[in-house]
Amino acid sequence: MKLIYELSVSGRSGVRIPVSDVPKAAPLPQSLRRAEPAALPEVAELDLVRHFTGLSRRNYSVDTNFYPLGSCTMKYNAKVMENAGSLFADSHPVLALLPGGPEKVQGPLSLIHGLEQQLAEITGMDEVTTQPLAGAHGEMTGIMVIAAYHKARGQNRRYVIVPDSSHGTNPASAAMAGYEIVTIPTAPYGDMDLDAFRAAMNDQVAAVMMTCPNTLGIFNPHIAEICEIAHQAGALVYYDGANLNAILGKVRPGDVGFDVIHVNLHKTFGTPHGGGGPGSGPVGVKSHLIPYLPTPRVVKGADGTFGVEAHPEGIGRVSDFFGNFAIMARAFAYITMLGREGLIEVSEQAVLNANYMMARLKEEYELPFDITCMHECVFSASRQLKDGVHAIDIAKYLIDRGFHPPTVYFPLNVKEAIMIEPTETESKQTMDSFIAVMLEAAEVARTRPEELHDAPVTTPVGRLDETRAARALQVCCEL
Repeated sequence: MKLIYELSVSGRSGVRIPVSDVPKAAPLPQSLRRAEPAALPEVAELDLVRHFTGLSRRNYSVDTNFYPLGSCTMKYNAKVMENAGSLFADSHPVLALLPGGPEKVQGPLSLIHGLEQQLAEITGMDEVTTQPLAGAHGEMTGIMVIAAYHKARGQNRRYVIVPDSSHGTNPASAAMAGYEIVTIPTAPYGDMDLDAFRAAMNDQVAAVMMTCPNTLGIFNPHIAEICEIAHQAGALVYYDGANLNAILGKVRPGDVGFDVIHVNLHKTFGTPHGGGGPGSGPVGVKSHLIPYLPTPRVVKGADGTFGVEAHPEGIGRVSDFFGNFAIMARAFAYITMLGREGLIEVSEQAVLNANYMMARLKEEYELPFDITCMHECVFSASRQLKDGVHAIDIAKYLIDRGFHPPTVYFPLNVKEAIMIEPTETESKQTMDSFIAVMLEAAEVARTRPEELHDAPVTTPVGRLDETRAARALQVCCEL
């Protein structure tokens, strides 16, 4: 496909711009003018449409192909939810902040309040804020709530405990809030080492941040005990909701001892994912933390109408508009459409799919923790490494065969990690096709490893020097 600049023909245009009728009373200062005209392509409208349509066909999305990114939960976004999000195009909750505004946006305020109640029920929390605009933003909000809680009690705690398999945003969020990080290693059974955790716990620990099931796809059988140990030391326990999709309707984090949770609406409730947004990471808390939630909040009056209320102890506003409202509308539609039984089916099917994938592939790929997994399974390419093939080589080969690669080299505590999450929305036929290519890659690694080193060879751009790309990043080029 030719680049748009290669199609340029001098004098060709796809639009005729009318002569401006604005008086030139205030000419642009010479210092702000270009030294020469912008080097824009001169093309017809048809050239332009074909160019961008061609580019769109190169995009990879969950609407076009299987997207097995472990830890990311790249599930299908039902189109009925897109329709639900568009229903509020002319009504935005920001109007509630204006004088007399709440009366004009009762529908949006009702939806926000309803979603907060749904999420509180699903997670076992007492109240939820929808303000955070992403999962990591939710983490930061949750840690700020925890810090405000300890400050109100006259405590200046220094540490936050995280497992070594945690998402990188966990220690990052805690560090940004001013805490020092204590990392606990993973035990041979695949969970945070309980003895090391007990040894690290003291009255200077502000919080424990955990994902359950964890990044290895394993549900920690000691989770209630871990929460109890933390509470005895006066610490709070934070639930990273990245893997909530695995336990919907089965376990509520608030019931086993977690005090705070953030929920990734894009991972669990089918809203759009990727591209830098839009996002939403609501935060739920138990009753003792409600006063410290972000303000203002949507409240329901005794007469059944909805309004906005501030709270003096809250950590303040963390975003505008009570969060990303269009995403909330999609999530509300998803939860309402599926209901309790539907959400349970989501988690059951997600776990079944992951275990099917694990059972089919473990004969060819090393399985560091050979036990029943939850929503995702983590393999290692250590067997293939003996033939000079790395996890990245297998990932690139999958691209040539029409599949997006799974997550590789994460979690960090698994050498040559390959993390696969099929989600509940993929059929057995799709998974079988992916499994066949993974088995094919293992065979090629044994017999013709050099082929994997060259992959991908069918894409517009071949194998990149990723180290150089990271160290010598170029975000523009000369025309």
